[in-house]
Amino acid sequence: MPNSLQRIAPILIIGFGLLSLIQSNEDVKIVYPSTWPKPVYDFDENPLSNSKIQLGRKLFYDPILSKDNMVSCASCHLSYTAFTHVDHAISHGIGDSIGIRNSMTLVNLAWSKHFMWDGAINHIEVQALAPISHEDEMGEEVGAVLLKLQSDPNYPVLFVQAFGDSVISSQNMLKAMAEFQLTFVSANSKYDRVLAGKDHFSEQEEKGYQIFQSKCSSCHTEPLFTNGYFENNGLPVDPNLNDMGRFGITKRSSDSLKFKVPSLRNIEFSQPYMHDGRFLSLHEVLKHYSEGIHESNTLSSQLKGGLNLTEDERLNLIHFLLTLTDKEFLFNPDLAYPRNN
Repeated sequence: MPNSLQRIAPILIIGFGLLSLIQSNEDVKIVYPSTWPKPVYDFDENPLSNSKIQLGRKLFYDPILSKDNMVSCASCHLSYTAFTHVDHAISHGIGDSIGIRNSMTLVNLAWSKHFMWDGAINHIEVQALAPISHEDEMGEEVGAVLLKLQSDPNYPVLFVQAFGDSVISSQNMLKAMAEFQLTFVSANSKYDRVLAGKDHFSEQEEKGYQIFQSKCSSCHTEPLFTNGYFENNGLPVDPNLNDMGRFGITKRSSDSLKFKVPSLRNIEFSQPYMHDGRFLSLHEVLKHYSEGIHESNTLSSQLKGGLNLTEDERLNLIHFLLTLTDKEFLFNPDLAYPRNN
């Protein structure tokens, strides 16, 4: 199991065909620093179990969820790049279709109230419906997905182990996928070790941390490195995409050009950056915040006039951002493609 999980009170029953089933249903809980806030997700309502997590993992990596059986969740959310893609600016879907946004990183989702760049989804247990049904992503109907899963020789058995029912429902499918993603806990970067008194920043990293706290932390709030809200970060609209962000959901002018603030954890590995993937490097990102802010009515108040960072400040800030890399999370084999399935 991932290092961010703990098994709880395992029950062993010796009997033909029963031992593995009971073990697979062990309850587990996510583990995170005591200084972190309480997760938003209600684990009492849907307790994590090993069998549900492993079923969700298989579903996450299975292209059977897409109309052409070619695109999985992992096609856009790669484990070793903080569960996003890195080979193109905007996500690709079935039939080489192209969407309108860069995929978000998936990390510390138990603390998220809203999902997607525009917050179109407000609960992780229904989030997967959006990409499954979107014509430029997986392009499939949920009913068709259930029929394919029911016809598969493996899935009915896995659903019995996880939920005690071989009849596959959309509710149980989505719960299993949510449980796997809830285990994406990143809390062992150098930054975390420094705060725990187990490591120390270099001089440049310390200077960068001070700059971060004074210039960036209002939106990228510690320890999750996002405030969970929606902000206009001064990007001019791409005329080819004409993406107005949160406004497309709420239709409120005050939400125009606002997008969800992404977590900065593992940002070293999650390029390209921004909702449309327009920047390939952290240097480009900081140049934008220093010199490229597009003024508008909804611009985040913290960005009015730009951050005005010097070259030395940008370099020091990047040194700090690199301390947010959590290689234990990025290369955790329990989160990667399940090669034994």
